[in-house]
Amino acid sequence: MKALAVILGAALSLGPHAAAAELLDPPDLPPAQQVAAMIEQDPSVAQARAALQAAEHTAAMARASPNEWTAKLHAQKRRYDAAGTSNEWGVQLERPVRIGGKAAIDAQLAGAILRQAGAKLGEARHEASRALLDGWLDWLAAVRARELVAEQLAFVQANEKTVDTRRRAGDASTLELGVAKGDVAEVQRQVSHASVQEDKAASRLRLRFPGLSLAMRPLSIPAELEGGEAQWLDKVLEVSESLQVAQEELKRAESVAARASAERVPDPTVGVFTASEAFRGERIVGVSISIPLGGTYRRERAAEALAHVEVARAALEAERRALQLRVAETYSEAVSGVQRWRQAQAFASAAGETARLTQRAFTLGESDLQAVLVVRKQLQEARVAAEAARVDALRARYRLWLDADSLWVRGGHGGDPQR
Repeated sequence: MKALAVILGAALSLGPHAAAAELLDPPDLPPAQQVAAMIEQDPSVAQARAALQAAEHTAAMARASPNEWTAKLHAQKRRYDAAGTSNEWGVQLERPVRIGGKAAIDAQLAGAILRQAGAKLGEARHEASRALLDGWLDWLAAVRARELVAEQLAFVQANEKTVDTRRRAGDASTLELGVAKGDVAEVQRQVSHASVQEDKAASRLRLRFPGLSLAMRPLSIPAELEGGEAQWLDKVLEVSESLQVAQEELKRAESVAARASAERVPDPTVGVFTASEAFRGERIVGVSISIPLGGTYRRERAAEALAHVEVARAALEAERRALQLRVAETYSEAVSGVQRWRQAQAFASAAGETARLTQRAFTLGESDLQAVLVVRKQLQEARVAAEAARVDALRARYRLWLDADSLWVRGGHGGDPQR
């Protein structure tokens, strides 16, 4: 444990960038390779991956534009009073043509669509990793809680035997024996409750991440978090997928607005045609051009698109502030969590020594059962509080590392499957 703390402290001494290079696979968490497999199998990640594939087609459609060739064919009969009936026909091929830089705007829109879908895939991986991290720590905490209560059970059962022996010798009353038996029953209830909580935590992990190996690992010793809040914030903002999603949404809205503005100058439809008339004696070849006349609808659509740009810009700022708040809170929890754990651990150590001396005095007949029960309860509460403080401190640190892309390798970043 001490060696691990030294390693963690040394790796963090250069701040979050050093952590990203050195600490991708903490020993009290599942192995990074297994985590990557679990994340890629998560339904939310699979959904985002499918959405990325759909976005690739959407982007291709944007680049190609909806303008396609249209073929027209007509046939007619023309009756002449003197010459009879003439079978006539005509063929026309036409297509709208993008003008006013619309093709370049569509290419920009396609890029924004792809980048946003890729960022959403990265965000899904991040959220799945966060869920795995929290679920894993919850399970470890539940295991430790059950182990602590099981240790307490051994003590109260020993107390019951001691009281029974003293009662047989005439040094304890039947009432004291009843109290000792009641204490054993209460701790057995606590063991049962702790086992149920452990099973629930394990079930949540198995249901969300089937195939995850639930191998118990000793919790690390929380170490001081190196690097200032501003340094961590810069790193998180740099790699945040949720912020990238909002940024690409703004770029997408800007491209849509530019496209709507360009649409106020309508695309002309250009075509070529040929026809046969007058008993095949007339051959007609020509070109055609038609231009829609823009009006209120196009103007209002451009105004609507501009309004959506402001919506996206406000959403981006809101996401940035929410991210800053989350980093500030997580950083504060990581820094203060170490101190809280140390204080809780010191109290638990003192309570343990008091309980040891009281237990010894009780065994020698120098203390009564009530004193033993009181100090044992204090010890149990102190140990539970210390373990909870340990988990909270580690959770805050690992969450910060995760947000800064310094924990595990999640199988991809954005649309790139191999980060």
